Amino acid sequence: MASETNKTSGSKKSGGGNGGFRAKLDHYLYSGEKKHVIAGIAIIGVLFGVPWYLMNKGSKQQSHQDYMERADKARSERLSKGSSAASTS
Repeated sequence: MASETNKTSGSKKSGGGNGGFRAKLDHYLYSGEKKHVIAGIAIIGVLFGVPWYLMNKGSKQQSHQDYMERADKARSERLSKGSSAASTS
C-alpha cells in the first residue's frame, strides 16, 4: 500500500530520462509554447462546444413576439373550449 502511494505522488525529480506522465503534463501545461497553447484552447473548445451543440441541436430560437403569439393563441383556444363546455351544461 505504501509503495502504491509512493509511485503516484509527484513527478520524477532526480535523474534524466524521459520523466513520467506527470512531468510531461507539467511541461505541456507550463511551457507556454505556441503549439501547446493552441492545443489547450482546442481541447477546452471541444469540451465546452460539444455539450453546447448537443443542447441546442433540436431547439430553434424563438423571439419574444413568437412566444407571445403562441401563448395568446393557446389561451384563446383554452378559453373558447371552457366557455363552450360551460354553455352546453
